[in-house]
Order: sequence, then C-alpha cells, then structure tokens
Amino acid sequence: MAVELFEIETWYVFLVILSRMAAIMGSLPIFTASQAAMRLRLGVAAGLAVLLFPVLDISLAVIDQTPAGLIFLMAQEAMLGFLLGFVIQLIFFAVQFGGTIVGYQMGFAAANILDPQHQQQIPLLSQFQNVFAILLFLALDIHHLVIRVMARSYEVMPPGNLDMEGGAVLFLMDLTGQMFVLGLQLVAPVMAVLMVSMFILGIMSRVFSQLQVFLLSFPINISLALIFLGLGAELAFVLLEREFSQLPDKLMRILQMG
Repeated sequence: MAVELFEIETWYVFLVILSRMAAIMGSLPIFTASQAAMRLRLGVAAGLAVLLFPVLDISLAVIDQTPAGLIFLMAQEAMLGFLLGFVIQLIFFAVQFGGTIVGYQMGFAAANILDPQHQQQIPLLSQFQNVFAILLFLALDIHHLVIRVMARSYEVMPPGNLDMEGGAVLFLMDLTGQMFVLGLQLVAPVMAVLMVSMFILGIMSRVFSQLQVFLLSFPINISLALIFLGLGAELAFVLLEREFSQLPDKLMRILQMG
C-alpha cells in the first residue's frame, strides 16, 4: 500500500488501525498496570500500527468518511479491541479467583496488598498467582501469538463489520463460565488438602477440648498450602499452558462470530 502523507483517507485508515491496536494493547495484563505510563502504551500501539499499516489492504470507500463517521468507526474498533482484550484477561481473572479462594481458606483473609494493575487491595496469594501467570504468558511467547492474531484480525473482520448479534455474546458467556472452572482446577489440590486438614482439626477439637484449634490451624494451614502450591506448580503450568495455547483460536473464533 502506497503511503500518501497528505491524503485524508490514508490518515483515516491509520487512525482506524490505531484504535483497535490501542484498545487491545491497553487490555493486556502487561500494560494495564499503573506503572506502565500512558505514553508507553500509546507508543507500543502506535509502533504496531505503523508496522501493520503498509501491509494491510483496508478500504474505507463504503464507510462514511465524515468526522462523525470516523469517530463512530474508531469507537467501534476500540470496542472490538477491548472485547479481544477481555478474552485474554479472563485467564488472569481465573488465576486471581483461584488464589483468592485459597488465600481465604489458608488464613490470609486479612493479608491484602495493593494491586498495581487495578489500584485496589487484593489477597496476597491472588497477586502471587497473577504474577506467575504473567511471567508464564511472556515465557511462552504468547504475546507474539496475540500480535499475529491482531494482524490477522483485519482480514477476518475488516473495520466497520462488527456485529454482536451473532454467537459472540454466547461464546463469551461460555468462556466466562470456563474460567471459573479453571480457577478451581488450579487450586484443587491445595483446597483438598486444606479441607482434610480442617476436618482433622475439627475432630481433634472434639477429642481434646483444651486444644486451641483456632490458633493451631493458622501455621498448619499456611504451611500445608504453601507446600502443596509448590508441589502443584507443574499442574498449574500445564493448565495455563493449555489455556494460553488455545487463546489464538478463541480470539479468531470471536472475530469470526462478531
């Protein structure tokens, strides 16, 4: 595609590409943290848009090219970008969900820290699980696969073709339900051990009435949870690797349904 700097349609096409890119990049867990400056997010999105602009064959001939039409189209593209970003975020929501359940069960209900991504207090173990998932996301080069899907998205769904009346909404609802299941699968071994521990402590409290079970349960549950979290790290790796490897297919399915 020849780049003509002063042709208005050329700038319209670039702004449309940038809108989708900025929304997707802004939704990635790596860039949602407050430490990632807005200039950095826009810079990465603009850099990708500049790289993709010459190789994409996008025509806006059938689209209203008035300023109002351009704003509407950019908003539509940003909505699609946020939708794709939400699908990616679901995996990390599942990880945090599992960490929250285990954290409360092991006695970390009051041990909260500030989440720099969302500027709110979250359980300590949930933040640990989230960081582990982000590192795995980068180590498996999933961000490269996401960029490839972003480039192909303009072929599968050209600008202005977003339609949420298809099966995309139902598919998103199904994905959301699957993420709750994933969160429980990630911490299932730890939850099973903690329930057995609480059951045994409950029996001991009945047998030995003078035993301070409440105080005794904290070190026991915390120790058991940390030990089995370490032992179950391989299981968590397998589950997250499976979800991350399926992520490009899920994104493409959303685009085909939209």
